[in-house]
Amino acid sequence: MTLPPLRDPFFTYRFRRPLHVVRVLVALAVTFLIIRLFEIPHSSWALVSTVMVMGNLPHIGGVLDKGRQRLLGTLLGAGTGLALILLPLTGSTLIPLGSLLAIGVATWLTFGNRHGYSGLMFAISLLLVIGDGSHDLSIALWRAFDVLLGTLVGILVTLLVLPQKATDMMRFMLAENLERMARLFHAHTTASTSMDLDTQALLKATSSALVKQRGLVDAIHREGRLRRNELDDIISLQRRMLSTIELLLETRWTNRDGHDRIQAMTGLSGEQHRLARELDALAFQVRTGQDIAVTVSQFDLQQHAELATTARSSEGRVLFSPSGYLWLNRELARLTGKLVLRLGSLSRLPSRRLHRASGRKWGQRASARNTTGAEDASRKP
Repeated sequence: MTLPPLRDPFFTYRFRRPLHVVRVLVALAVTFLIIRLFEIPHSSWALVSTVMVMGNLPHIGGVLDKGRQRLLGTLLGAGTGLALILLPLTGSTLIPLGSLLAIGVATWLTFGNRHGYSGLMFAISLLLVIGDGSHDLSIALWRAFDVLLGTLVGILVTLLVLPQKATDMMRFMLAENLERMARLFHAHTTASTSMDLDTQALLKATSSALVKQRGLVDAIHREGRLRRNELDDIISLQRRMLSTIELLLETRWTNRDGHDRIQAMTGLSGEQHRLARELDALAFQVRTGQDIAVTVSQFDLQQHAELATTARSSEGRVLFSPSGYLWLNRELARLTGKLVLRLGSLSRLPSRRLHRASGRKWGQRASARNTTGAEDASRKP
């Protein structure tokens, strides 16, 4: 059974930008409707809060984290402001001085940590409540209510209107990175140069995706499926795999003599193509929410040891590139195996919803890709 497009997580991932625009506009329309129907005073703050809490965050975890911080900062800031107004303070300067002290303490406590947005909202809410010095209690209460209203509308619309999960974004970015690394590893065995334009673009895209994954950690943790240390391990292993592939690209083509010695290693190319297909299979299982069941074959370096250790250039110099190249192949296979084990240990990574949504389209695509890879490998000497 395949899910309809609007419920397909990959559909919401591919079109996350237009769908986020739709959610923001729907949230603003709902806020407009509420403030017009009930004629809420100072309602512009509700509209501003709706936009601020959604911002450029298209996923549930990010909005929940930002909304929670906004609610906490708003409640504490508004409460502090009301307390300053209600306290029997004498002197026109005591309330401003109390506000400065409270904002200073909040800024100190939230400086340099992930609760900085709460500190910002504390200061904004406190200043909204005390206003321009009139200290009108009804105005203070309405302003605090408007901020809370806009924040709640933004959270509810994000949860209900074509929701996008940060966990799914991480999953699809991981799958795309694995596919890119499989392409890089497969392509470099037949390239005539180490770094062409396509290679540079793939390396840049993979590195950029790692940065984006790092930015999703807090949001994914807020959604409650994966912990921070689990995400850190996944991102770290990807980065090490990418660095190994970059070194492979450089090591293979250090000089022509080393390249010829590597080409003479019988069976090495077949092992490389097999690892590329295993990376591709892992990407498919991650993307479609299946249980991780890829078996990564380790490279047999012993059969190539003599060719690697006795390699010399035409001038008689010892060549180290073949030995380094073999070690890097083994290291990539080892890191891939560690990633498979790490992903397989995450009980909440598989997803029936994603498995149903994938339908037959991904199975057909993966089958065609594996067939092509097998044909390429069979043509290798």
